[in-house]
Amino acid sequence: MDTQQRQILEAKVKNAISQIRPYLQQDGGDIAFVSLTDDYVVNVELQGHCGSCPYAMMTLKQNVELAIQDAIPEIKAVENINPIN
Repeated sequence: MDTQQRQILEAKVKNAISQIRPYLQQDGGDIAFVSLTDDYVVNVELQGHCGSCPYAMMTLKQNVELAIQDAIPEIKAVENINPIN
């Protein structure tokens, strides 16, 4: 992916995250965009209660990842850079 494609995709991902963020914040959590890999994997950081919640992985995969992939079909996965214990 070239620089322009990366910038466009990153902007789309950040927009999708900004639409998801209020729902996570309602429960004391948050999410931050970290990076987009050349393999179309979005790296995020789950913060606040989401960083330690036992359901965080389920929220990440069943809500966040699906919402981002729905908005941006090119995205293959969404991964948390800080593994959930």
